[in-house]
Amino acid sequence: MFYLIGLGLFDIDDMSIKALNALREVDVIYAEFFTSKLIGSTLEAIENRINSKINILNRSEVEEDSSFIEEAKDKDVALITGGDPLIATTHSEFIVQCKKKCIEYKIIHGSSILSSAPAISGLQGYKFGKVTTIPFPDHNFFPKSPYEAIVENLTKDMHTLVLLDIQAHNDRYMTVNQGLEYLINVKNSMDKEYQLITEDTLAIGIARVGSNDNIVKAGKISDLIDYDFGSPLHSIVIPSKLHIVEAEYLVYVAGADKSILDEC
Repeated sequence: MFYLIGLGLFDIDDMSIKALNALREVDVIYAEFFTSKLIGSTLEAIENRINSKINILNRSEVEEDSSFIEEAKDKDVALITGGDPLIATTHSEFIVQCKKKCIEYKIIHGSSILSSAPAISGLQGYKFGKVTTIPFPDHNFFPKSPYEAIVENLTKDMHTLVLLDIQAHNDRYMTVNQGLEYLINVKNSMDKEYQLITEDTLAIGIARVGSNDNIVKAGKISDLIDYDFGSPLHSIVIPSKLHIVEAEYLVYVAGADKSILDEC
C-alpha cells in the first residue's frame, strides 16, 4: 500500500489523527519538503511524534526516480509533505503511477494554504480567481506572469492569492516584502495601461498561518513593503472590489485604513 499524506500547515499539532495512525503503522516513511514543509517543527520532532525514522528525498528522487512507488508493491510505504499533498501536480502523478502498476493507495489530506490564507484574510472564498506564485528571480529569470495573473483577476473583480517561493533545501523562503517588491519591479517594466498594481494598491500580507503568532496585515503596498512580518512562511493576497463585510474585517482585524470603507 502507498500512502500519500499531508501534514498540514505549520507544526506537528496540525497532523490529523488519521495521518498519525497511518504513519505509526507503515513500514517505510519518505518525506519531501521542497514544495512545502512544517516550518514550526523539526524533523526530529516529527519522528518523535510518530516513533519512526523519516527518509528525506531530494527533488530528483521525487520527480525523476520515484522508486518508493515500486517499494509499495511489497511494503506499506508513506510519502509525507506539508500542506495537502495533492495541491502539487507532482504528487497527483504518484497516484497515476499506482493505478498503472496496480498498487493500492490511500490519500490522507492535510490543511492547505489555498483555503487557510483566503479565510484568514477575511475575504469571501468564492471571489478568488487564479492562484499565482512569485519565484525567486535569477539570472535571466524574472517572469511577469505573477503580475499578469493578478491583473487578469482584478479585471474580473476577483481576489488573488499569491504564493511565495520556497527553497527549503537552501533554507530560503520568500517574504511578503520581497514579493511586493517583485510586483512593483514588474509594474515598472510594463506599459502604462497595464500598471494596475501600484504602490497605492491594497494588499494583505500573511505570515505563519496555523501558528499562535500568525500575522494578517492589510494596507497599501507602500506601507507593507517595509513591514516586519517575521519568520516564514509568508503569502500575499491582492483584493479586488470589496464587499462591506470584507472591508470591515480588513479594517478592524487586519489594520487597514478606514478609508477603504468609503469605497464599498
